[in-house]
Amino acid sequence: MELQQAFGIALRRQRKAKGLSQEAFTPISSRTYLSELERGLKCPTLDKIEELASTMGIHPVTLLVECFKLKDETDTKKIFDRVSKELASLKDS
Repeated sequence: MELQQAFGIALRRQRKAKGLSQEAFTPISSRTYLSELERGLKCPTLDKIEELASTMGIHPVTLLVECFKLKDETDTKKIFDRVSKELASLKDS
């Protein structure tokens, strides 16, 4: 699955799980833009991902993890294990 498509599915799933309509995002985004995101036609910036997540009351990483889970057809544990190893390999600055 392509990244934009996976992000759109993840966004729609999280939005619906929170019981939010597309109109709930009006303060940060037009309904048209949100619809384009959910259909995988647009790619959001990091700032927009943070705003979307905040509107849903979730951490932005939650949205991204679900996105990459769908894209790579893997499970959450594998994603977090990899991220944990990569972060552990960084030296404290």
